Amino acid sequence: MSLALSSILILNKPMTAEQKSDAARLLDIAGDYLRDGYRRDREAPVFLSDPSPQERGAASVAEAAQGPDTPDAVAEAIGGCTGCQLCKTRTKAVPGEGAGQPLVLVVGEGPGADEDASGRPFVGKAGQLLDKMLASIGLFRDTNCFIANVVKCRPPGNRDPQPEEIAACAPFLARQIALLRPLVILCAGRFAAQTLLHTAEGIGRLRGRFGVYSAEYPAITDHVTLGSSGVPIPILPTYHPSALLRDETLKRPAWEDLKTLRAKLVEMDDTYARETEGLH
Repeated sequence: MSLALSSILILNKPMTAEQKSDAARLLDIAGDYLRDGYRRDREAPVFLSDPSPQERGAASVAEAAQGPDTPDAVAEAIGGCTGCQLCKTRTKAVPGEGAGQPLVLVVGEGPGADEDASGRPFVGKAGQLLDKMLASIGLFRDTNCFIANVVKCRPPGNRDPQPEEIAACAPFLARQIALLRPLVILCAGRFAAQTLLHTAEGIGRLRGRFGVYSAEYPAITDHVTLGSSGVPIPILPTYHPSALLRDETLKRPAWEDLKTLRAKLVEMDDTYARETEGLH
């Protein structure tokens, strides 16, 4: 084997990533010494045995499938997750919070600065607006809603999550959906809607129209696509509350989306229909 291992190192014996990096560094130092005695700058080594983002996502699925069937267990697993680079920059993971048997699961893109600091979803200005929007149709995070995100750790600078980050987090969201079995999923914003509906369409075309949730991870459960009503879970995309804060003209179509959501819930749940009969 060549002592110049600055880019690729192939090892037959199983080793941790840290052990392989140490071995590569030592071999590079030895090579520099034998060559001319001068240390050279090198990029971090790439190991052919390292898992791809897809493989890491598949491993996360298997791990999630083996875990206890409780939301708290999933939240604990999320808190200790190191499946992608976001674990290195987060303050706190944000598993989500809400009712154990929600009518609606609200899914956003990812935590912001306030959420990263508190470990709770949608607690900043956008979250406060979301709470008011939900309350207008009789929905509350402590009684009949659960609020979560596509990724559970804050992307630096609130950028869009990257594919490997989605791959690491997607099994957790799938597990939450399987356990919570909401009647409806409300996607807050373009990214959440595109991720759950597997589409590249913009939020302007997606909003206000129901799609159907389809689990990518059947290894987790056989009935992951079914809500508490025993039918496939409808997904309704709408604008993210932060978009409404930036552009007030979006408030009216967002209100129309909420009325569409309420009408669906009235159709699906008699108790909710009675409790919200006076709401318009």
